Amino acid sequence: MFKYNIRGENIEVTDAIRAYAEKKISKLEKYFADVPTAIAHVNLKVYTEKTAKVEVTIPLPYLVLRAEETSIDLYGSIDLVVDKLERQVRKYKTKINRKSREKGFDLLVPEQVVEEEEGIEIVRTKQFELKPMDSEEAVLQMNMLGHSFFVFEDAETEETNIVYRRKDGKYGLIETN
Repeated sequence: MFKYNIRGENIEVTDAIRAYAEKKISKLEKYFADVPTAIAHVNLKVYTEKTAKVEVTIPLPYLVLRAEETSIDLYGSIDLVVDKLERQVRKYKTKINRKSREKGFDLLVPEQVVEEEEGIEIVRTKQFELKPMDSEEAVLQMNMLGHSFFVFEDAETEETNIVYRRKDGKYGLIETN
C-alpha cells in the first residue's frame, strides 16, 4: 500500500487535491501481486504563467518510478503523470516476464499487465577509454563534443561518473560507487 507525501509549491494542497492525487496514484497498486509499502512523493507546482507541474517519485525495492508532467490544469497534470507511471510499470513488468520465461520460470504477475513492447534494438556499440578528470572538465568535454551527457573517471575517487545537461539548461552529475 502506498503512503503519500504531497507537497505544494505556490499552491495550497487542499483536501480535494490530496484526495484526487491519492485516488489516481493508488490505481498503480493493481500492477503488483503484493503491493509494496512505499511512499509516493508528490510535488505540485503552479507557475505564474498559469501552468501546473506534477512530479511523482515512488521508490520501490527493485525500481524507482518517476514521472513529471506540466499542463494548464493541475488535475490534468495528475492524470498525465499517472498515465506515464502506468506505462513505466507495464513496460517493466513485460520485460521481467519476458526474461523469466527465457530462463524457464514464471513470475506471479497479473496477466493484464503483460503487453508486448517493441523490441529494443541496439544499433551501435562504442568502446572508449575513460580519462581521469574533474566534473567541470567533463562538462567542457561534453559541450565541445555537442553531446547531452559525458562519461568520465573522477580524478580524485577513480570512480566512473556521468555529467549531463538537464532540461533547464543546467548540469547534473551522477556519481557511482
